[in-house]
Amino acid sequence: MEKQTRRPSFWSALLAFLACPTVVGYGIPLYLLSVDAPPGRGSVAGWALLALGSAALLACVRDFYVVGKGTLAPWAPPTRLVVVGLYRHVRNPMYLAVLTLVGGFALLGGSVRVLAYLVVLALIFDARVRWGEEPRLAESFGQDWVSYKGGVRRWWPRWKPWVGAQGQTAH
Repeated sequence: MEKQTRRPSFWSALLAFLACPTVVGYGIPLYLLSVDAPPGRGSVAGWALLALGSAALLACVRDFYVVGKGTLAPWAPPTRLVVVGLYRHVRNPMYLAVLTLVGGFALLGGSVRVLAYLVVLALIFDARVRWGEEPRLAESFGQDWVSYKGGVRRWWPRWKPWVGAQGQTAH
């Protein structure tokens, strides 16, 4: 019998969203732009990255809350392995969404500081995933994690969505 899991409150999920990706993906890049980039120096193509990153981030946060029955915050992590939506293409779409946002700000503002922040952030995210999150996922989700990890790459998206071990679309 599957254990019933209770989803955190909407307010807990909102706090996690505001505390984590909003500060890292929007707040810090905007601050760096305010001290670095004179207006008009960048490219309007940055808007496309901002839209793409924002949409992907919101989809991932939704999947964590609805499917994973948790949030992106360490104080209320998902209790179910999330292997739907963008997670069927790449294991870390939320981190990639935040990096896409930061890249959009760097491009929009023509900012070397924001670009440097993007590189440092990518290295931090990679270390966090490899040495923090993946061992915890292996411990928490066992064979489900092993199967998922074997079929979906950490950073490079699959063109075709991953299907579960039984050949059926993962839910």
